[in-house]
Amino acid sequence: MPAPEKQPRRPQRQSTPQSIPQPDPQPDPRLSRPLDPRSLRGLAHPLRIQLLRALRHHGPATASQLAQRLGESSGATSYHLRQLAVHGFVEDDPSRGKGRERWWKSAQEGTTFDESLHHNRDPEVQGAVEVYLHEIATIHTQELNTYIGTRHDWDETWLGASDMSDFTLRLTPAALRELDEKLHELIDSYRDSPAAQEPDANRVRVHLHAFPQAED
Repeated sequence: MPAPEKQPRRPQRQSTPQSIPQPDPQPDPRLSRPLDPRSLRGLAHPLRIQLLRALRHHGPATASQLAQRLGESSGATSYHLRQLAVHGFVEDDPSRGKGRERWWKSAQEGTTFDESLHHNRDPEVQGAVEVYLHEIATIHTQELNTYIGTRHDWDETWLGASDMSDFTLRLTPAALRELDEKLHELIDSYRDSPAAQEPDANRVRVHLHAFPQAED
């Protein structure tokens, strides 16, 4: 199941001394925004996806700053930021400057794509699914190409630790789902790793693509 940006931490169930069943804790709404048909249609625009990605990766910014970063006009970024705000993806940052320009920040750390969207028969929803998936694939390709093009800027320890592997397996849909869940859990276990506090720690992007392929 695709999901641009980092995956949210899964809340841990707290143990209690009593044997009374405890309800599952509600996920923190600031960690992830699940997409439904309405919010997907609000997000499924290449510039809106790029704006949201920029705010999540680089922090709060104004429409003018984002326009400069993305090579767009400030009028376009301002309009699409307001549309993202309507759907709850971005919000004002009151801690920033009090000047004339409005500062924006991401309202959540990540986005989750619900598989039920694949089965929605509304043509507008399916069109939004296509736009969203293709844009995420484009972003992943751009990120990887940027790394390859700048690889000589990294020292040998980073070059040796990076990975571009692919594998071919024969699995059932249930087995593929199990594999996906185990990989997500493993990746999630490194989110709060003590290594993140080390002086040589750096932001790392991990892309996960798992999909069926027609037999030759």
